[in-house]
Amino acid sequence: MLLMKKYKQLTSEQRYAIYLSLENGDTQRTIASLIGVSPSAVSRELQRNKD
Repeated sequence: MLLMKKYKQLTSEQRYAIYLSLENGDTQRTIASLIGVSPSAVSRELQRNKD
């Protein structure tokens, strides 16, 4: 039987934490560990929501 990973969307609180942390100068890796997601999840969120 093939096991599929379950993906979760970031919550609005996690998204807000990402942007606050960026304003404070934190790295994507640091932000990821703070909010409990992978660094790639943080990177994808930033790419999707560039100004």
